[in-house]
Amino acid sequence: MLWCALTVMALHRYRFHDEWILPAPPDAVYAVLEDAEDYPTWWPQVRDVQRIDDVSGTVRFRSLLPYELTITARQSRRDPHRRILEIVMRGDLEGWARWTVVPHGTGGSAARFQQDVDVRKPLMRRLALPGRPLFVANHAWMMRGGRRGLRALLERRARGI
Repeated sequence: MLWCALTVMALHRYRFHDEWILPAPPDAVYAVLEDAEDYPTWWPQVRDVQRIDDVSGTVRFRSLLPYELTITARQSRRDPHRRILEIVMRGDLEGWARWTVVPHGTGGSAARFQQDVDVRKPLMRRLALPGRPLFVANHAWMMRGGRRGLRALLERRARGI
């Protein structure tokens, strides 16, 4: 019975690791990532961010598939010296996400994203087994959109636009 329970839990758990190579210094990238309320202006799949207080807010996401995810995010770590941002999530996704920004190449950065979540949205839980490849692809599409949007924003800022 324990094996069955662990298998079901694993169907709803997702761990993602992404790395975005960006043409801006680490402090500039960190400053953009630190401003969560501004995400919808450069990341098309982040539809809305509403501040609750100084360390928490609600976020709505929608990528390629026709469903929306809503979470309440609470800052759990903000370290400008090490350029690490971390949140704890509750809602349609429960778990955590972390950005770590490090130097890359000459004057550029690598923004490393890690996420470990359990899906709580009922439809996604019901479709866990057949839908998993689509959910993973949906996440990849969302991350591509974010990388492109952030790269474009950083390039505009570098040109003074």
